[in-house]
Amino acid sequence: MSERPKPAKRVEPEVLPPDFRTVVLAVVARIPKGKLASYGQVAALAGFPQRPRQVGMVLSGLPEGTKLPWHRVVNTRGYVPSRGRWWGAFEQIGRLRDEGIAVDDLGNLDLEAHRWSPRS
Repeated sequence: MSERPKPAKRVEPEVLPPDFRTVVLAVVARIPKGKLASYGQVAALAGFPQRPRQVGMVLSGLPEGTKLPWHRVVNTRGYVPSRGRWWGAFEQIGRLRDEGIAVDDLGNLDLEAHRWSPRS
């Protein structure tokens, strides 16, 4: 007699604190023109160092026409991620170039040369 397969373990969706979005947006709002921060840096400054992907999720959900400088947040490896959103990557590259940040056509940039160092 064969054993019944065990039911798959249910994975609960990750629940972030209700203020996560608010804190992330406040950090991004502080990034000055011509400076960059990585998703991980924003997460750490927001008090959630293990949540860089969630920072990306918050920023990807911003409404069109937002005044928040979302384009100043880039991948920690020094490029503008496109992952199926090439139109957003083109817009981000254009905005960064408008601020004097050199970005090649593939989205590579020198993060360390433009990294934001906030003062508390």
